[in-house]
Amino acid sequence: MADEIRALSAQLAQDPQSLVFLRLGEALRRKGQLDSATRVAMNGLERHPHLADAHDLYARILTDKHDYARAFDEWDMAVRIAPNHTGALKGLAFLYFKVGDIAQAETHLEQARKVEPDDPAIDQAFEMIRGGAHAQPSAAPAPPPAAPAPAAGALDETRVFAGLEGANEGLLLIDGAGRVLGGSLRDRSGSDVTDSVAAYLAGVSQEAARTAKLLGLGAWNGLSAEGQHGNVHLAHPTPEALLLVVRERGTPLGRLAILAQRATSLARRWLEQQ
Repeated sequence: MADEIRALSAQLAQDPQSLVFLRLGEALRRKGQLDSATRVAMNGLERHPHLADAHDLYARILTDKHDYARAFDEWDMAVRIAPNHTGALKGLAFLYFKVGDIAQAETHLEQARKVEPDDPAIDQAFEMIRGGAHAQPSAAPAPPPAAPAPAAGALDETRVFAGLEGANEGLLLIDGAGRVLGGSLRDRSGSDVTDSVAAYLAGVSQEAARTAKLLGLGAWNGLSAEGQHGNVHLAHPTPEALLLVVRERGTPLGRLAILAQRATSLARRWLEQQ
């Protein structure tokens, strides 16, 4: 392995535009030299920003670093460039499985299977997903040990999204009456708009359920929307609660959905403890 890395490094030094950086980055990743692999991958991406394999390489390195949100971005970009990129499709399936979205994981694996029907790794992934469907592992850190239940009217907001990327920034959890259970929101000027948004959202979950029923769509699980200055995602951790996730305009809707899945899981666990 060391000889291979030296040889590949020499080739890349002679021709910085060479695609040999893909093999070098992968070799460094497999050896556990993630910082070096990251530098190689990022330099390669600077020279080949529209190469799906380069985004796939960087995503695998980020996954080894447990940076799942950025890995999702890279795999998402890879399939935008090359919709049939099986490596990226399998990577996205893995990340969806990590947050417990079995349906999306299987959808991405099915798409990968159409491209490479004889790939045994896809069959193995299906077995893992179906075998672990009841466990539903999550990329989010485990919640802190249960503390004594707080007194009524004194819900511990700080624990709702503990350990989640962004924590209470751009996250809002409310009950059916519009009461804030956790998180907070600020507008573009920095003013706190938590209570006003919560009041506006009161009853939205019921309206969404009625609309979905009238349209024959079945139960609604989530709703994403793109705005001029930001993107939002709505979900309901329980039938009585509503979760709003807000992120900047450049956040891909796929990544927003992943973050919402993690926030929903944490919110559901927290609500069960109350």
